[in-house]
Amino acid sequence: MAGIAASIWSSIRSYLDWFYFPKISWTDVLDIIIIAYLIYHILLWLKTSRAWTLLRGIGIIVLFLGLAALLRLNTILWISKNLINVFLLAIIILFQPELRNALDELGRKNILRNIINNTTTKDPDRNLSDRTVFELVKTVTELSKTKTGALIVLEHETPLGEYINTGILIDAEVTEQLLVNIFEKNTPLHDGAVIVRNNRIIAATCYLPLTERTDVNKELGTRHRAGLGISEATDSMTIIVSEETGGISIAHRGVLYRDLGEAQIREKLADIQDKPDDKPVRAKRAKKGGHKA
Repeated sequence: MAGIAASIWSSIRSYLDWFYFPKISWTDVLDIIIIAYLIYHILLWLKTSRAWTLLRGIGIIVLFLGLAALLRLNTILWISKNLINVFLLAIIILFQPELRNALDELGRKNILRNIINNTTTKDPDRNLSDRTVFELVKTVTELSKTKTGALIVLEHETPLGEYINTGILIDAEVTEQLLVNIFEKNTPLHDGAVIVRNNRIIAATCYLPLTERTDVNKELGTRHRAGLGISEATDSMTIIVSEETGGISIAHRGVLYRDLGEAQIREKLADIQDKPDDKPVRAKRAKKGGHKA
């Protein structure tokens, strides 16, 4: 009986030897989680950006090269082999705006912000104050009534130094009277954008990058395209007053919110005030989303 049991156990062991059970440590689990996290966010980035369209085009080229290899089209394979370095460089150039936005978004993550914190003591004047919000709402409402075009950029986490340097330095308090005078037609400072930093008007007549998107409404003028452009390149918020219609719009994170009233403007400005007690309310409000340009 014991011999039979030993024979059965030997058969089972020989069968189990066909299976390989690797030793998994906690570092392996961590490695898998990190890779899965990166792959998920890369796929999410590809799906929500222009890179998805470009990637489909690259997929067609790869499929064509695979077909050439299967049919032994040696000339095509030789050309593709010698142009591989140029092809990789072309991919980097084509994906440059998307890669920049992805890296900029990565830099805004709370994890990295806590690890790489370049300001040990936060300036209390950095946040947008209620007084500044009040003056901004009064200003754009008044400019809207007179159909006076305006472009006001509110700096948030991303520094806007390169755009400030294109304008004329002012460094003054945010007041309705000053902003209305700046955007008054036929005045030296009315053309370009005003940039607000730490509740102060830092510069006027600043030049902003225009959006490169092709799906923007053709009715929108240069101001709206500039507002969208700076919102795509940074995390700033831009208030736009149309000279043609007097309508008030806000551009933030690549989204254009059009034809806003006073209450809606205050809600949008509250999104970048960074008040701890307002975070749950703003998180719920953010789910409503906005209208794409």
